[in-house]
Amino acid sequence: MLDRKEVEFLDKLKNDALFSTGHKLSYNDILKGLVDLAIDAHLSAENVDSVEKLEKKMLEKIKETLEKIKGQKP
Repeated sequence: MLDRKEVEFLDKLKNDALFSTGHKLSYNDILKGLVDLAIDAHLSAENVDSVEKLEKKMLEKIKETLEKIKGQKP
């Protein structure tokens, strides 16, 4: 279950999109975007036995993916 801070963050994302573009994002839209990002980064949960380890692995994958993107720019 999400805690208050996490729900408030999702609400902030929804409001940012709404007020900056006029487009309303649902929680499902946000979750789909995060899942698609994880898929594109080839994230796996091998050797993950806690939320903390998953978060660490996700951050490592994001950093790795950003480095690859930076290396591809001319």
